[in-house]
Amino acid sequence: MKTATIAFGLFVAAACASQAQADKLDDIISSGTLRCAVVLDFPPMGSRDEANNPIGFDVDYCNDLAKILGVTAEIVETPFPERIPALMSGRVDVGVASTSDTLERAKTVGMTIPYFAFEMAVTANEKSGIKSFDEMKGKTVGATAGTYEALALEKQVKAWGSGEFRPYQTQADVFLAISQGQIDATVSTSTVAQANIKTGKFPGIAVVGKAPFDTDYVSLFAGREDYGLINYLNLFINQQVRTGRYAELYKKWVGGDAPDLTVNGIYR
Repeated sequence: MKTATIAFGLFVAAACASQAQADKLDDIISSGTLRCAVVLDFPPMGSRDEANNPIGFDVDYCNDLAKILGVTAEIVETPFPERIPALMSGRVDVGVASTSDTLERAKTVGMTIPYFAFEMAVTANEKSGIKSFDEMKGKTVGATAGTYEALALEKQVKAWGSGEFRPYQTQADVFLAISQGQIDATVSTSTVAQANIKTGKFPGIAVVGKAPFDTDYVSLFAGREDYGLINYLNLFINQQVRTGRYAELYKKWVGGDAPDLTVNGIYR
């Protein structure tokens, strides 16, 4: 009797432990809904169409994930500062929100392998004759004040010892200045460059090459202890690349060839 009681107690304890350790992945599948935090004022990653429907690379990425899981995607509009708080408060299950994979963020949430990479591109006035980053030397260039690319570009202009750097308040101001010939070129993320060109508001400009500045790798994120979900997300990202879906979405929303998501000497 005593042995049976102990055995039953161990069974109950194991069952309770199993329930307590149920992964978020199971919860999402059981609920039938995947709630994704997405920034919708950051085209082409996330925005709204004329009918106010969410669109963009991150929106499609969330929809792809939901489809594979066999659940319905719910896009939760989340401004940049609210991405991680939305997860911590339980409003969303996963962040698909162009979130840089910093070590500081990883103290709070679980970060996946990179699912997107923001490369820096050179956009120039077609009459400037600029065809590469090095050909910006001696020219008048500009960028949005305070951004990473503006600081890097201003530093480069000083190192060249020729040319002029001009800061602007917004990305729209920068591309308008290029279109009007006030400056010859700029450096911005490739997504911003392509998105502005696609608007048709800035005639006479073109992306002419890459800038040798650091690539900004971004990750999906989930609860820091949701290991099963994070492992699944990592495999999902891997499959998106292997099947060509990553390249397809990049071409659809950004244009051109999708950047490599690997880092030489670290992982391939």
